[in-house]
Amino acid sequence: MRGWIGITLGDVTGIGPEVALKALAAEFPLDDTCYLLIGDAGHARQVNQQLALKLPLQTYGGANGAGRVFIANPLAEPLSLDLVEGSPSAARAAVAWLADGAQRCLRQELDALVTAPVSKEMIVRAGQAFVGQTEFLSQIAGVERTAMMLLGQDERGRWLRVALVTTHLPLKLVAEQVTKARVELTIELAAQACRDLGLPRAHIAACGLNPHAGEGGQMGNEEQKVIGPAVLAAQRRQFDVIGPRSADVLFYNALRGDYDVVVAMYHDQGLAPLKTVAFETGVNWTLGLPFIRTSPDHGTAYDIAGQGVANPSSMMAAIRLAKQLARARA
Repeated sequence: MRGWIGITLGDVTGIGPEVALKALAAEFPLDDTCYLLIGDAGHARQVNQQLALKLPLQTYGGANGAGRVFIANPLAEPLSLDLVEGSPSAARAAVAWLADGAQRCLRQELDALVTAPVSKEMIVRAGQAFVGQTEFLSQIAGVERTAMMLLGQDERGRWLRVALVTTHLPLKLVAEQVTKARVELTIELAAQACRDLGLPRAHIAACGLNPHAGEGGQMGNEEQKVIGPAVLAAQRRQFDVIGPRSADVLFYNALRGDYDVVVAMYHDQGLAPLKTVAFETGVNWTLGLPFIRTSPDHGTAYDIAGQGVANPSSMMAAIRLAKQLARARA
C-alpha cells in the first residue's frame, strides 16, 4: 500500500482529535494522500461537525475503498462522548490505537504513522505501564537502537534539530544513563536523519552534560569519561561531529546555522530551547524505528480541550514531515 498516512487520535479528552482533524482539513486538498484515522469514530465525527471541517470521513473497510479519509477503531466498543478529562477509558484507548497504528506500519499497510498527544500520567493511572510513545513503539517494533529527535523552525525560517541521548527519566538518573554507547548511537541516528531529510551535510554537535561542559572536570567528569570518547569514536567512523560543547551557547550556534543537529544529553536540555524557538511548528520524530513515526511536540492540553481554539500547526508539521519522509523512501 502506498500513499497512506495513519493518524492516531490520542487522548480524546485532550486536544488530540481537534488538532488531528484541523490539520487533516488543511492537508487534505494539497495532494492525493490517503489518511487512516485510528480512534473512536464518534469523537472524530463530533469534532468534524462541531468545527464545520467538512472532512469526508468514511469507515475503513480496506485499502481499496473509494475515498481518501477513513477511520478505523480496533476496539470493539465505542467510547462515551461525554468522558471527563483524563478518563481511564480514554487513556487505555489511546494506547490501543497507538499499538494498532504501529502494527499496521509493521504490516506495511501504512507508509507512516502520526500520533496525537497522550498523557503518560493518565495512562499509568489507568493501570498500564507506560514511559512514553517513543519507548512504547520501540518495544512493539522489537528494536532498541532508537532515539527521539525534535525539529522545528522559527518565524525567520531557521531550523533547530535536537536528538536526545536519554528521554523520559528523572533528572537524578540521567548521568548513569548517559553512556558512551548511547551517545555514539544518537550521533549515528542524527547523521542518518540528516540524510533522510536530504540535507547537504550532517554537521553535528554534542552537548556536555554538566554546566560549561564540566569545566575540564571541575564540575563533573562525564564529558571526559563518556561524551568525549563517544564523539571521538564517532569521528573515527567518519561522522562529522564535534563536542562536548557547553549547552548554554551551543543552541544559539545551531540556530544560526553552524550545526545541523544538536545531540542533547537529556530531555529538558534539548526540548526547552527547541520549544522556545519552534513551539507551534515543532515535530517529534522517532529515529531508528523500522517505520516512520512523527507527532506534534505538545501535550494533551486538557485546559483548552473542547473549546475549538487549539492550534494545529505542530500537527500539520508532523503530517508534512511524515509525507516527506515517506516520499523519500518510496
